[in-house]
Amino acid sequence: MTRAVLAVALVAAACAPRPRVAAPAPALTRAAFRASADALVGDPMFRNANWGVLILDPATGDTLYSRNAAKLFMPASNQKILTGATALAQLGGDFRFATHFVSGAPVVDGVLRGDLVVVGQGDPTMSDAMMGDAMRPLRAAADSLWALGIRAIAGALVKGGNLFPDTTLGFGWEWDDFETPSGAAVDELFFNNGVARVTVFGGDRPGDPVRVRTRPARSVPVVAADLATGALAAGDTAPRNVLRWTTDVRGARPVVHLTGFVRPRDSVSANVALRDPASAWLDAFAEALADRGIALHGNVIRSPHASLTEAPRLLTLWSPPLREILPPFLKPSQNQIGELLLHTLGLLRAGVGRADSGRAVIERQLAAWGADTAGFAVRDGSGLSRHDYVSPETIVRVLDAMRTHQDFRVFYDALPIAGVDGTIATRMRGTPAERNVHAKTGTVDKARSLSGFVTTADGRLLIFSFLCNNFTVPNREVERVQDAILARLAGAPFLR
Repeated sequence: MTRAVLAVALVAAACAPRPRVAAPAPALTRAAFRASADALVGDPMFRNANWGVLILDPATGDTLYSRNAAKLFMPASNQKILTGATALAQLGGDFRFATHFVSGAPVVDGVLRGDLVVVGQGDPTMSDAMMGDAMRPLRAAADSLWALGIRAIAGALVKGGNLFPDTTLGFGWEWDDFETPSGAAVDELFFNNGVARVTVFGGDRPGDPVRVRTRPARSVPVVAADLATGALAAGDTAPRNVLRWTTDVRGARPVVHLTGFVRPRDSVSANVALRDPASAWLDAFAEALADRGIALHGNVIRSPHASLTEAPRLLTLWSPPLREILPPFLKPSQNQIGELLLHTLGLLRAGVGRADSGRAVIERQLAAWGADTAGFAVRDGSGLSRHDYVSPETIVRVLDAMRTHQDFRVFYDALPIAGVDGTIATRMRGTPAERNVHAKTGTVDKARSLSGFVTTADGRLLIFSFLCNNFTVPNREVERVQDAILARLAGAPFLR
């Protein structure tokens, strides 16, 4: 390169625009942050609403923002924070649920000469969500029986024990929830989160019979379809496929009655709550036995037989550990896992697998963590009940206890992550809070919650709880306020 060319190149380089480096956001003063937060939660659109907010720096104990923090609010699924944290503290991350298969009968020439009794302990993991196929562990149990030389069962398939002796539904759950996945019942034997996928396929022509398919088990639930392939009136456009259902629980097995409309050569699906969870589990297992070639000569006995639980164990199915159960509990906000954990806490820590016993365990744990006993009212494990009440102070106290727990990373990673997964997968994207905030949502009518952890631009971990009740604006307006405050905390250095 000649000197002239080199000189021109140097001049050009000196004149070229330099890459812009984003300047760090200025540190927020506490006064400025509080003013902005006050403006958001005090917007006139929330004039009929109640906001409870607490933001804490746990390293120093400083309160960065507080609004009605000691008042009680309906937490919705923020109740799962209390349930999950207590379960982790009381049971440990390595805890596993057991399902025992027992029988006092001998095996003669490949035939179990008596009943096969199944003793459940509330395993919530036999689901498509956790196993990919809810039938997989049931097929594994059938394979194990085959490996033991069992080719037929002369007696019945029996539910053993009654470890969860109270109602299969949560305290204060609403009638409208009972046919939906969110309000599915729970029991010691629990199949596919208490839900079946029912699909109706239309025939080739109007008036043709429909075909019904259930998944993950072909035999669960029992279905009565009161509909045929739809026919259109002259001049009508094709209506939307629709499926309606009610469950009749008066017989030995619940029967799901289907009505609605399906177009020719089309299909419509619905997720239907299984009203008798233990019965559904036994029916699905009977299907797994048949698929493996093990003949069941007796009936399926659905009422519990406590006297049969002490028979010798043939095999035991163990669930994944609690550390692997918490993410599918907290990220999608799965109600039934919360109820099973509540009953399990009662069983293992109070000696009775009842919801009120589990409630007492959670309340004692909250008090041990220093929560004011006037700051919570526990009624279920999921937050679906409108009789749960909790203060932001209590939730922050629980989150701070988890922060110093040996399994904090388990709990932290199990929470939904902003812009990434769970119930906040689409929130806070494109803001500093994306991939930063780990927090649990909560939604029932007139209640919207978000509580968890946010890290500031200079690496400070903060704890927050937003509880909003009795609003009439759309949920997204409450979310907008929560997200804006968290984005500001995540995008600036620690408040000075």
